[in-house]
Amino acid sequence: YSSYYHRNSIQQLELPQRKAALIVPAFETLHYRLTFPKSKAELLSMLDMGSLYTFRYHVWPKGHAPTDYAKWRTATVPYRVAWQPDFEPYVVVRRDCPKYDQRFVGFGWNKVSHIMELDAQEYELLVLPNAFMIHMPHAPSFDISKFRLSAGYRGCLQTLREEFHQDLSRRYGAAALKYLTAERSL
Repeated sequence: YSSYYHRNSIQQLELPQRKAALIVPAFETLHYRLTFPKSKAELLSMLDMGSLYTFRYHVWPKGHAPTDYAKWRTATVPYRVAWQPDFEPYVVVRRDCPKYDQRFVGFGWNKVSHIMELDAQEYELLVLPNAFMIHMPHAPSFDISKFRLSAGYRGCLQTLREEFHQDLSRRYGAAALKYLTAERSL
C-alpha cells in the first residue's frame, strides 16, 4: 500500500519535473509492539486513543509542527507548508536534490540543514495526505548520548551550524538571511 501510494503520488505531482519535497507525516509509539495501522482512519483512531503521538511532540515539537497535523487529519490532497526554524520532516525527494551536508554526522542538524537547503533552492514542501510513518522506541544512540553529556560536542555542533549559515549566505545571498534571522531569534 505504502510504496504504491508513494509511486502514485510521485507521478501525480509530477515530481520528476518539479522541485518538491514530499513530506511523510511522522508519528511515534511508546510501545515496543504495535499493530501497524492499515489506513489513515485506523491511525487517527490510535492517535485519539493515545497509543500513537505526533512525532517528538513532547520533546521537540518544532521539528515536525510545520507539518500541520490538524490539517493533515482531514486533508485529502497534498498541501504546501512553509519552512520554519528547526523543521526536520521525513521527505521523499528526487535523486538529484541537494545531498545531506556531511558536516552533520552523528546527532544534530542533519535533517534541519537539509530542509533549509531545499527551501533555499525553492523546493515546495508538500505534505502527503495519506502517507505516514511510525517511529518505534529504541535505545538512545551513542551520538545522542554524546550530545547530551558533552558541552564540547554541543559547542562543535554550534560552530558547524554557524559555518553552514555562512555557506548558505554565500550560495543564496539575501534569500538566505531569513535562516540566520530565525536562528538568532530563537
